[in-house]
Amino acid sequence: MVRVKPFAALRPPKGIVTEVAAPPYDVLNSEEAKRMAGEKSLLHITKPEIDFDPIAGEHEQRTYDRAVENFRLWQNRGWLMRDAKPCYYVYAQTMDGRTQYGLVLCAHTDDYASGAIKKHELTRKDKEDDRMIHVRIQNANIEPVFFSFKDNAGLNAIVSATVAKPSEFRFTDENGFGHELWVIDDDAQIARITEIFTTEVPAFYVADGHHRTAAAARVGAEKREQNPAHTGDEEYNFFMAVCFPESQLKIIDYNRVVRDLNGMDAGTLLERLAEDFAVEEKGTEIYHPAALHNFSMYLGGKWYSLTAKPGRYDDTDPIGVLDVTILSGLVLDKLLGIKDLRTDKRIDFVGGIRGLGELSRRVDSGEMAVAFALYPVSMAQLTAIADSGRIMPPKTTWFEPKLRSGLAIHTLD
Repeated sequence: MVRVKPFAALRPPKGIVTEVAAPPYDVLNSEEAKRMAGEKSLLHITKPEIDFDPIAGEHEQRTYDRAVENFRLWQNRGWLMRDAKPCYYVYAQTMDGRTQYGLVLCAHTDDYASGAIKKHELTRKDKEDDRMIHVRIQNANIEPVFFSFKDNAGLNAIVSATVAKPSEFRFTDENGFGHELWVIDDDAQIARITEIFTTEVPAFYVADGHHRTAAAARVGAEKREQNPAHTGDEEYNFFMAVCFPESQLKIIDYNRVVRDLNGMDAGTLLERLAEDFAVEEKGTEIYHPAALHNFSMYLGGKWYSLTAKPGRYDDTDPIGVLDVTILSGLVLDKLLGIKDLRTDKRIDFVGGIRGLGELSRRVDSGEMAVAFALYPVSMAQLTAIADSGRIMPPKTTWFEPKLRSGLAIHTLD
């Protein structure tokens, strides 16, 4: 079972929450963040390079120093204020008429080490190191990680009763997505939530935030080594997460664009694709994959349907059945010579939130030569792979909407 606890969050006063709250650090580049950031925006803390003119390097010491200074200033100015007692929180997100309700809590780093917090992707050490520095210098989890868990009737009942009451705040962001927060400060409810998680919820699944999760665990281990009186109950053993029942979550497509055809022309690529796929030209109108093992491809101003032929994949293997595996093996590696999705500079990835028009735009501009759209992975596939202890190929899942940063912050002291 998982170990959780409430925490006394640093939060913006409700009157300025829309000024402080910001997209996650990795959704915007520095130029976009600089244009978006108002005076009170959390982006000055999560992307402090924007405070310099010209924009500083993300990994410069002065950038890290500015992050620490801004975090202190936001608290001193009352733009972030601490709750009077440890609480749980309910965070609702609404997109396209669909609302998902997550519990904001602290998870324990030991659960990551033991495997009770299950991952489905590999992390990159450089990104882990960067997130670890931010946690260490701030002594805080500024941004939450995004977990899912198996539906639990008791937790669903508590959340339903909570959201029937007035919320602390609600707002709509620049993308049209809704955000709403409730505070659970009743001692009996807090105790019940803790009890349910620790006795009935066997695992958390990392949906988004593998690097932040790994970084939090590393900082916890570092602080443990520095404390000869360590007990395991210290605040540094915990990190902030928003946890959603898996039935409420929807994974959207995560697509690929490639810079060149590996020495082939378009006709040759189509001929080679026909060895493993049923290839059907669809014309100039956008074509969306219709089902698992069906792909759409944009090449030379036209859309194509690619359906993997029987025998080219293994439906009994939770990894082999994934469309990202099929595409990687039969197209990206076999035909286009892309061996490592994590390091090859010839490939880029486009979240489905941008639409398939973004794929054709990047090919038509000449930046890319070909684009592939995939049918989304299901939550059942994700949890099955995580439960098996295996790892999905890179850039397999895209969750939307993203968690808004700045609604709650967890400090490690």
